[in-house]
Amino acid sequence: MTTHRAPKPLADPNRPVERAVNAALILAVLAGVGWIAGMIYTLVQWPV
Repeated sequence: MTTHRAPKPLADPNRPVERAVNAALILAVLAGVGWIAGMIYTLVQWPV
């Protein structure tokens, strides 16, 4: 007699939003790096 097993889910069911959270963190880091680069550029170009 065989038993039926449901296929394992691709992602951990306890963390269904992991991909969205990772994407948001990456976008936040990119925005922060862009802001810092903009501040450095502004300070370098500031007339003395």
